Amino acid sequence: MSRNLTLTLPSDLVRRAKIAAAARDTSLSALIAEYLERLTRDDDYDEVWQRERTLMEQGLPMSVGEVTWSRDDVHER
Repeated sequence: MSRNLTLTLPSDLVRRAKIAAAARDTSLSALIAEYLERLTRDDDYDEVWQRERTLMEQGLPMSVGEVTWSRDDVHER
């Protein structure tokens, strides 16, 4: 059984998504359905969300190394 769904998306995103669907010889609806199927198929959403939440709370052990630039360098116009 299929259901209709109304989405509000930015015009530019819809245009690019239609181009991507056409390049794959499919419809935008089929492309979205495929994405949502993959998104929900692999793991239980609640389990995945809990893992992500735990990772966010722990933070990632990342470092950018020694900072060799100034704020002005980064925001130079």
